[in-house]
Amino acid sequence: MHHNVYLPQEFLRVIEQILPPSLNMDDFISACQRPLRKSIRVNTLKISVADFCDKAKNLGWKLEPVPWCNEGFWIDTQDNPVPLGNTLEHMSGLFYIQEASSMMPVTALFHQQENAFKTVLDMAAAPGSKTTQIAALMKNDGLIVANEFSASRTKALYSNIQRCGIRNSALTIYDGRVFGDWLPEYFDAVLIDAPCSGEGTIRKDPDAMKNWSPESIATITVTQKALIESAFQALKPGGVLVYSTCTLSLEENQHVCRHLQDTYSDAVTFESLESLFPEAKNAITEEGFLHIFPQLYDCEGFFVARIRKNASVPSGLVEKRFSKFPFTKASAKQTSEVSRALKDTLDIDLPSDSSLWLREREVWLFPDALEPFITEFKFSRMGIKVAETHKNGYRWQHQVVTSLATGNERASVELSLEQTREWFMGKDIRPEGISPSKGEVLIRYQNITIGLSKWVGNRLKNGLPRELVRDGNLF
Repeated sequence: MHHNVYLPQEFLRVIEQILPPSLNMDDFISACQRPLRKSIRVNTLKISVADFCDKAKNLGWKLEPVPWCNEGFWIDTQDNPVPLGNTLEHMSGLFYIQEASSMMPVTALFHQQENAFKTVLDMAAAPGSKTTQIAALMKNDGLIVANEFSASRTKALYSNIQRCGIRNSALTIYDGRVFGDWLPEYFDAVLIDAPCSGEGTIRKDPDAMKNWSPESIATITVTQKALIESAFQALKPGGVLVYSTCTLSLEENQHVCRHLQDTYSDAVTFESLESLFPEAKNAITEEGFLHIFPQLYDCEGFFVARIRKNASVPSGLVEKRFSKFPFTKASAKQTSEVSRALKDTLDIDLPSDSSLWLREREVWLFPDALEPFITEFKFSRMGIKVAETHKNGYRWQHQVVTSLATGNERASVELSLEQTREWFMGKDIRPEGISPSKGEVLIRYQNITIGLSKWVGNRLKNGLPRELVRDGNLF
C-alpha cells in the first residue's frame, strides 16, 4: 500500500460530491493507495495474441485479459529480476508496457467501426502507447499523424514507433490548436488524449496531486476546450473524435465535451460507450461517456468520450507558406530498381500502399495516404528510411527490417540467447557453426526478427541504431 499518497482535503471533498451513488469514498481512498497492476498490450504487427500467450506461458508469465482491449493483459512475471522493459520480447517490439485504462481510448475510437480509417490524427502522441495501438488496429495501412507539442518527448515517441515496426506514421511537433485551421476536415478520426491535472494517476505517482488546485484546473480547461475545438475542425464530417484524460474532474471532462456541443450544436453527437465491454455500464454517464474511478476496474482513473461529427463547422483561414519539399517521388524505374534490389538482397517486398521518395542519397517509404498532406503541412519525420545509396548499390536501414520483414525471409542468421543479448548491447557477433558469407542478412532469435547486419570477414557487424542499444540487466 502507498499510505504516503498525497490527497488534498479539498480534492477529496470534490470527489465526494461527484462520486456516483454506487461507489464510496473509503473504496476510492483505498484504491488510490494501492500500487497499479502491471499491464501490457500485445503488438499484433509483430505477433498474434495467441502466439504471444504461448510464449508468455513458456516464460512463466501469468496473463489476465483486460476486458476492454483484446490485445491487453495484466501481467505477473513472478518476481522475475529482469524488468519488463529489458526483456527480449519488449525490446523486439512484441508488446508495449501500457497502463490498462489508457488502452480504452483507442478501443473506443475503433468501436463498432465498420469502415477502416484511412487518416487518423493522434493529437498528443508521446510516448507512443496510443499511436502504436492505432497502428496495430490499422494493420499499418493508411496514415497516422502523430503530433507531440513537447519536442523533448518526441525522442521516446519515435523510438517506440521504430521498435514496434510502424511504417504508416508521420510525426509533427506543434501545439494541437493549429490543426483545425491548418488541416480542416482532413482526418477520418482524431484522438485527443488531452493534457490534464492527472488526478487519475495517483496510483502510479504518489505525488501527482502536489500541485493540484481548483485554480490550476480552471486554467487547464481553457487549453482543453481549445484543443477539442481544433480536433473537431480537423475531423471530416461523419468522422469520429475520441476525447480522453487521465483525470476525474467534471470541469476537464464532461464540461469540455459539453462546451464542444454548445459551440457546434447539432454537428456534435455523443455516442454511448456502454457496449464497449461487458462492465462498461458501471462507469457510464448520462451522456454515454466513461468516467472511470480507480476502484471500479482496479486501474488508473480515466475519462473517455466518443463524439461523431455530423456536419461541417467553421475554421480559421491560414495562409500557408512552405519551403520547397526536400523529397522527390521515385519514378517507376527507380522504384522497380530499389524493389528488385531489396528482394534480391534481403528477400523483403515493398508494400503496395506506399511509395518511395528520394532525398539526395536517401530512399524513404511514405504511405500513399500522406501525399495529399505534403503541400499542406510540415512534418518532422515521415514513413521509414529504407536505404542510403552508394556506388555499389544500397545500404539498407534497420527500420526496413523491423517494419517490413514477415519472418519468412531466406537471408537470415539465427542467434543464440547469449549472442542476442550481446546484439542488443551493440556488440558484433561471431557465429559458431555458420560459414561466413557476404552482404547483408536479417538477424533473428527464435524466429523473431531483431535487426539487420552485414558480414565483415567472419563476424556480423552490429547494425542496431544507437538509440536502441541497451546495457545492464538484459533478459
